[in-house]
Order: sequence, then C-alpha cells, then structure tokens
Amino acid sequence: MIVAGVFARGGSKGVPNKNLRIVGGISLVERAVKQALATRHITRVFCSTDSEAIADEAKRSGAEAPWLRPSDLAQDTSREWDSWVHMVKWLNQQGEFPEYLMAVPCVAPLRTVEDLNQCTELAVSSGADVVMAVADSYKNPWFNMVSIDAESGLVRLINEPPQRIYNRQAAPVVYDVSTVAFIIKCSYLLTATSIYDGVTRAVVLPTNHCVDIDTEEDIEYAEFLLNKRDKGK
Repeated sequence: MIVAGVFARGGSKGVPNKNLRIVGGISLVERAVKQALATRHITRVFCSTDSEAIADEAKRSGAEAPWLRPSDLAQDTSREWDSWVHMVKWLNQQGEFPEYLMAVPCVAPLRTVEDLNQCTELAVSSGADVVMAVADSYKNPWFNMVSIDAESGLVRLINEPPQRIYNRQAAPVVYDVSTVAFIIKCSYLLTATSIYDGVTRAVVLPTNHCVDIDTEEDIEYAEFLLNKRDKGK
C-alpha cells in the first residue's frame, strides 16, 4: 500500500503563495493532488500544510487534509523529511500502516502521471527503501562545477579526477535530483535520517519534466512548456 502526501507549506518567500499559484490553468496544489490520485498503487492522498487556504484547495481537489502542520515544520529552515515523518506517525496513530509514502511536492508542474507511475512501479517491484526521480545533469562536478576558496579566492573543481577531463562526455555520468516525487518505505523513514542511508533507486526522467518552481521566471518557463505540450497533443 502506498499513501501519497502533497507537501505544501504556506510561507514561500521567493514566490508568495507559490503553492496556490495558477500554472497551466490550475493551481500547483490541485495539479499535485489530481496527479497523485491518478497514480497506480496509491490508496489515499493527504495534504500536509500549515495553511488553511492550501488545505481547503487540497480538499476541493480531492485530497484529505485532516490536520494543519505544526509551525516548527513549516519554516524556511524546516526539513521536508520531518514533515514526512510527521505524516507517517499521524497515520500510524489512526491505525494506518502503509508500506510506502509517496511525497509529491507541488513545485514540479511539468511531471506527468506516467512519471509517478514509473516511480511507484519501481518501488513495488524492487522493494527499495527510497525511490526518487532524477534527470540528466548539464553540470558535472568532475568537469565544470567549481568552488571558490573564501580566503584565497582560488578556484578548484568540486571533484578532482585522477586524470584531467577535457569534455563532459568523458566525465562520470551524474544526475540532478528532481522534486517530481520521493517514495520512502515508512519503516525506513521512521528509523533513518536521509534518503541516502539505505537502498535508494532512481527513475530517470526527461529534463523538461523536472522543472522546479522557485522564481517568477520558473513559472513563466513552466507555462511556456505546458502550452507547448498542449499544442503537441
């Protein structure tokens, strides 16, 4: 059994009321809820938020929102992991013991239901502790990502290879972690502290499915891609 959680706090700084913004004709919250409801293996969809307005929008869209997230889990510095734990503990207190939680952030409006289906299918078939969605990265810490020493100002590659690499194709393949979805085994979530502590697997998705909304420019770009996708149908 997989329970989905749409995680959407109210206090976004970069884009005020971000999770209620209309992108592609519907709010980010509504899109996340409806995609989760349409995903295979999902039995229930909950919304975790500190905002009454977001909770109302989630319920209108078909999710359950029986509580408001405590304020200490809704700060800029709060870990999403702790909100995942909070949801699973609440479910356990109600006598619900799902095998997995699928965390569905609202900020990835370009993902598709099929993207989520790939994630749930991998979790069910592999028994992994964590399944995440990733995309090809155009930056590589062995080739074109650097740090600058705060004192000397000297530039260094993030990872120094044994032999100098002169093109990206020759560098080890790396991926960007997306906000499309995270599927976490609930027993693992309650005992671990990171998605990387156990058996973690990934679904590789197209880069244009993994746009993350952090700025107004991201919203404009997402609108452009959604319009282009709709015209191609």
